[in-house]
Amino acid sequence: MAGTNSERELLAEGPAIILVEPQLGENIGMVARAMANFGLAELRLVNPRDGWPSEKARSAASKADHVIDATRVFDTLEEAIADLNFVYATTARQRDGFKPVRSPVIAATTLRGRFKAGERTGILFGRERWGLTNEEVALADEIVTFPVNPAFASLNIAQAVLLMSYEWMKSGMEDLGETPFAAVEQRPATKEELFGLFGQVEEALDARGYFRPEGKKPRMIENLRAVLSRRAFTGQEISVLRGVFATFDRYSRKNPRGKGAPEAVDDDSEG
Repeated sequence: MAGTNSERELLAEGPAIILVEPQLGENIGMVARAMANFGLAELRLVNPRDGWPSEKARSAASKADHVIDATRVFDTLEEAIADLNFVYATTARQRDGFKPVRSPVIAATTLRGRFKAGERTGILFGRERWGLTNEEVALADEIVTFPVNPAFASLNIAQAVLLMSYEWMKSGMEDLGETPFAAVEQRPATKEELFGLFGQVEEALDARGYFRPEGKKPRMIENLRAVLSRRAFTGQEISVLRGVFATFDRYSRKNPRGKGAPEAVDDDSEG
């Protein structure tokens, strides 16, 4: 889905995403793209198999260059998380141990709260084929497990990062006050603007013989105005409609009785 817009604010904050021994550059690139989609920007790699930098990763990132360019590489997981205050480890498998296990929603809320408090946080993701080891999970503070089909729990690494990135973004919607793509607020139309629309439409229709027979013209105008005022137009919508109706004057006006005159609606109904 296309949606890149360099004129809008680029969100780049939140927890670091740490990939432990990722194998394919393409997967790293898709992770970077998922992060950029939801406002995350700090990517850390622990001993990537094919080295770094990676043109395959950059290509797969689909212009998430700010994430790729800032990516940091570490030899060990301990080094990658040394400056962080709180870390989640992601897993789809049941683990034996004493660490709390959270849902993505709770984990994202916790990360948001710690971020607001000025803490540095991170989320660990394991290898494409078999995830994190127990020793690596032991370095985290808590575990986050995705609610997936127990008989088919395998997620690729980009999907897993996408899920957590989405929950991170969603946890901050109250702070933003709206989604980044909310409709621009429009001013309600004034009655003067609405009256102007009435006049333009009625003049154009009258010139083209719409109001027939003449004795029913007042009721037809009343019905027309009722239709046009049924909903609350914005000022911009009024301008659009008046622009449409202004095109009437680009064409010759028909004789009220002549060929080509539009048929009027003979409406005797009340209201």
